[in-house]
Amino acid sequence: MYKTTGFISFFLRRLTGIALVLYLFMHLWVIGSATGGPEVFNARLNAVQTPIFKLLEIALLAAVVYHAFDGIRLLIVHYFDVTDYRKSLFYAAFVVAAILTVAGGIPLFLFMLEGAG
Repeated sequence: MYKTTGFISFFLRRLTGIALVLYLFMHLWVIGSATGGPEVFNARLNAVQTPIFKLLEIALLAAVVYHAFDGIRLLIVHYFDVTDYRKSLFYAAFVVAAILTVAGGIPLFLFMLEGAG
């Protein structure tokens, strides 16, 4: 069964890493437009203020939190003899990431609804 959780952990770590790199490029695209003047910057900023991007912010939160806690899990597995607890550590990292994503996602979602109304 460990191979399944190991694959899921590997896949999610890669997926969240790619998502974070894509976010970095989008962030640089928006912030870099400040040199084009206020009109260009405001146009790009307005483009990322749409509801779909607000939902993607919650996905970004999930990616950051999972990637961080899975990284901590990997450090624990690498530096300590916890071979018997690898699966439990994966589930713990996943659950903590899920709880923090929900806790942080609710205010983001409510803010999105407030701005839409």
